[in-house]
Amino acid sequence: MADTSGPHTVLVLGGGGFVGRHAVRALLDAGVRVVVGSRQPGQLDPRLPAGDDARSAERRAVRFEETLHPDDWAPLIADVDAVLNCVGILRQRGRSTYDAVHCRAPAALAAAAAKAGKRFVHVSALGLNLPARSRFLTSKLAGEQRIREAGGDWIVVRPSLLDGVGGFGASWLRGVARLPLFVTPADAKGRIAALDVGELGEALTALCIRSAETLRLHESREFELGGEEHFLFREYIFALRRTYTERPALCVPIPGLLARLGAHFCDLVHFSPFSFGHWELLRRDNVPADNRLPELLGRKPVSVVSRAL
Repeated sequence: MADTSGPHTVLVLGGGGFVGRHAVRALLDAGVRVVVGSRQPGQLDPRLPAGDDARSAERRAVRFEETLHPDDWAPLIADVDAVLNCVGILRQRGRSTYDAVHCRAPAALAAAAAKAGKRFVHVSALGLNLPARSRFLTSKLAGEQRIREAGGDWIVVRPSLLDGVGGFGASWLRGVARLPLFVTPADAKGRIAALDVGELGEALTALCIRSAETLRLHESREFELGGEEHFLFREYIFALRRTYTERPALCVPIPGLLARLGAHFCDLVHFSPFSFGHWELLRRDNVPADNRLPELLGRKPVSVVSRAL
């Protein structure tokens, strides 16, 4: 997969998270030296992918709310060839605000990477179209714009809904799919192009180590990624359910206003991965306009709803 001209040391920010740990695994499998950035590097062992190579990877303490200026990032990226940012927050806590984590820190990192001549790969999300009222979404959108403005060798990655073992949202949806009855917002009219998080890790590896010419970055530095099957939300839950059982389930649509109130309640009590931002996303398509996942994988993506789970 690797180009001989590609970087050989990658700093993975959020390397113990759902996306980050799969990116770490894929990078190591590609022969890349990985440095893992985390808020609590001493507590990463249970969260890193299996294997002595992952557990022995160098670790660095990184707190996004404390790295809001390019000078804060300069020593952290000085000895790496590329930086992969997999950090994101579902809800705000203390100084870890949407603005700090999704916008100001990535903007500062992009500026530092541009100045140092490092590639910066930033994982964002599909569906960040205006108008949006959720600060979860608007902060991510603002972060993307600031990264573009920084210039340099930047790449923005927008995956659709992710499936895989270990993800908070993915585990929740798998649990819902096992229930004989579930509810969905009646206004969840957007389509989903769910993809496997392991394959996202492979795609991110390609974006970190392949040359600009191979990736055709002169054409676009923004990569939208998704599976090849498109579902409405209720269809996706039914499709997941069929991987467990042939027993029928009942889907009960609830009014959009009630779903929105429920999303605000979940944000207030941190009850589930369902949030106001996700309610907004369900109302619009979450499908790549130009899906570049097959290009990065060099093969057809797996179906997350037809494989054995």
